[in-house]
Amino acid sequence: MSLDIEFARKQFPALIHDDYAGKGFFENAGGSYMPKQVIDRLARYHSQRRVQPYWPFRSSTLAGNEMDESRIRMAALLNIPADTLHFGPSTSQNTFVLSTAFRDFETKRKVIIVTNQDHEANTGVWRRLGQYGYEIKEWKVQKDTGQLVLKDLEKLLNENVCLLTFPHCSNIIGEINPVKKICSLAKKFGVITCVDGVSFVPHSFPDISSLGADIYLFSSYKTYGPHLGIMYVDADLNSCLPSQGHFFNSGDPIKTLTPAGPDHAQIASVSGIVDYVEIIDRHHFQEGVNDSLAHAAQRVGKLQRNMEMVLLAPLMEFLNSRKDIRVLGDPDIELILKVPTISIDVGTRGEEIVNKLSRKGLMAGSGDFYSVRLLESLGIDLPAGVLRLSCVHYNKLDEIDSMVRALDEIL
Repeated sequence: MSLDIEFARKQFPALIHDDYAGKGFFENAGGSYMPKQVIDRLARYHSQRRVQPYWPFRSSTLAGNEMDESRIRMAALLNIPADTLHFGPSTSQNTFVLSTAFRDFETKRKVIIVTNQDHEANTGVWRRLGQYGYEIKEWKVQKDTGQLVLKDLEKLLNENVCLLTFPHCSNIIGEINPVKKICSLAKKFGVITCVDGVSFVPHSFPDISSLGADIYLFSSYKTYGPHLGIMYVDADLNSCLPSQGHFFNSGDPIKTLTPAGPDHAQIASVSGIVDYVEIIDRHHFQEGVNDSLAHAAQRVGKLQRNMEMVLLAPLMEFLNSRKDIRVLGDPDIELILKVPTISIDVGTRGEEIVNKLSRKGLMAGSGDFYSVRLLESLGIDLPAGVLRLSCVHYNKLDEIDSMVRALDEIL
């Protein structure tokens, strides 16, 4: 079954707004549009529930109920217990809080493995723990492709390693890392794993329990929701980490890694993301309406990924045919192993090309995208960085065609 693209697009008010009509949005990796299900919940909270939650009067009780609903339903979508889900202002803030907890974590294991493929949010904070008694080791990418190779990781893992941090996929090369294999390998040595899913989750909500990660992070504003960071932390690990919240909240697992409460309205609106997944699932799979949210997420994820591969194929075919540019990553990668995030080395022309594309109604970005270490490893000129094109399931083939024609003219 293929995605009913017109039905999906009708859920996103931005796609039918005058500012978007006839244009193509290719900066989804920086932040996706929100469906009306999220917008409606956000508007309702601001217009009807704008009070401190959890008091007995009606508007306050409803406010708290809607916040709890978001935690419960998003946890169900990800197949994790509700008390292991944490909301923060952003993923960068969540990793900062986590790193502070690990700084004071009592352990004899004093090695942390980081990568140079990560967005800076999931590497810089961990590297700074080198100032607090940890030894930092780097799992380096291949300099020609930017890929992480398991054999290189195997050389770094041992009983002295406390933590391994890595991305589910890169926000530059878009290759999907074998998270389950990596976590399984780490577990053989008793190593805690922290996975940055920010660049993967927009393309399919994962079954986190099946991945085996101890920590999994992503950003809801890149997954069709409000600007929040969403974080899973294994319950046993959370109980061992020093609380980063108020001392009197140290017994509440959903408050130990939240030193300050995120925006209540945005938390309440997260349930709208789940509404959207349910609506897409019911539209395509009538027999699954009473199934679990986790199963719905997997079905919808397949629709998303299949649509994305349809979009990715002609764009990659065109770019790979050009001998005057360099597409970062493995040129022979199977599309099923890649999300539709493409970075192109165009020297110092990135900003110029983005401006020319914009005049043609094609919205894209250029720069380092907070992945300076990866770009340095790949020999990219900085601060110019790369031209990045990123799609999600609501992009259309005619937008891809327009992008191909524009790049053929501009490059």
